[in-house]
Amino acid sequence: MPYDIPAPMLAKSIPDIPDPSQTPGGLSFEPKWDGFRGLVSWDGETVEIGSRGAKPLTRYFPELVEAFARLLPEPCLIDGEVAVLKGEPGSQRLDWDSLTQRIHPAASRVTMLSEKTPAMFIAFDLLARGDRDLQSEPFEVRRAQLLDLLGNVPHPVHVTRTTTDPAIAREWLTTFEGAGLDGVVAKPLAQPYAPNKRTMFKIKHARTADVVAWAYRVHKSGQGLGSLLVGLYGDDGTLLPIGAVSAFSNARRLELIDELAPLVERDDDGEAVTGAGEKSRFTGADKDMSFVKLRPEKVLEVRYDQLEGWRFRHTAQFERWRPDRDPRSCTYDQLESVSAYDVGDVLE
Repeated sequence: MPYDIPAPMLAKSIPDIPDPSQTPGGLSFEPKWDGFRGLVSWDGETVEIGSRGAKPLTRYFPELVEAFARLLPEPCLIDGEVAVLKGEPGSQRLDWDSLTQRIHPAASRVTMLSEKTPAMFIAFDLLARGDRDLQSEPFEVRRAQLLDLLGNVPHPVHVTRTTTDPAIAREWLTTFEGAGLDGVVAKPLAQPYAPNKRTMFKIKHARTADVVAWAYRVHKSGQGLGSLLVGLYGDDGTLLPIGAVSAFSNARRLELIDELAPLVERDDDGEAVTGAGEKSRFTGADKDMSFVKLRPEKVLEVRYDQLEGWRFRHTAQFERWRPDRDPRSCTYDQLESVSAYDVGDVLE
């Protein structure tokens, strides 16, 4: 009978690599893998892959199910990350777009993608081994058991590297981004596993950019602004969408509707010009993706963590308006480039 899969332990964001001496028992640092969180249960007969949300991942990754059943040396419950690579060996990086395409309702497409873009699993915690429940044990013990269990298991199953040296963790924060990773995680060595609690720390990259507001979406409540859609100008002078900005207070959402009203594009009848964005497989079928178009005259500074292609990987955060900036000066040139780094070197 499979293990009961708990809710995963979570992390809270902090701005910099923490001092291990300030945490009782010290800290263990590890790369922050940018993939799908997965809790793998193997009872010797059945493999289940639980997710951070309510949707199990088992059916979407048949190649991992087969690998776990073949490679795991004994029944266990593992916490880790499902990821997909792109590029040739020696210059590979994590590929978020290919990973998201793996969540597909058609069984035939799931099978095809499992062969075309096979996934790997990076283990970073061990919750049970055989009949032994390890969740009450300190992370230091769980990590030792994880290495003992999986240290010699081949690809596509890996064990993440760790360090107790904050200087090395700070180096990883910079270097590993070139392989598609998005930060560093710090785990208290003396703490037990805490499902659904933010007892770990995550340190992610934070950058700013000046972008142009070109549309907005109404808040899901129907009142006020939900998010600003922003863009940057390409080399040919075209304004290209780069992402969305949200997390405004209730009062500020209402104020923004009024402040942006003079910029709303209108048709010959005086009606606001609207459009509709594409729904992703992670967007609810009933979610309103329509937007109200704005004349691209207003510049704002935003905070973002990383890019995926030519777009913000996550929703950006508002910093301030930039009335001193000419919208046409907001180009991709201002964005920081990251040196390439091979995922294989991160795994070693």
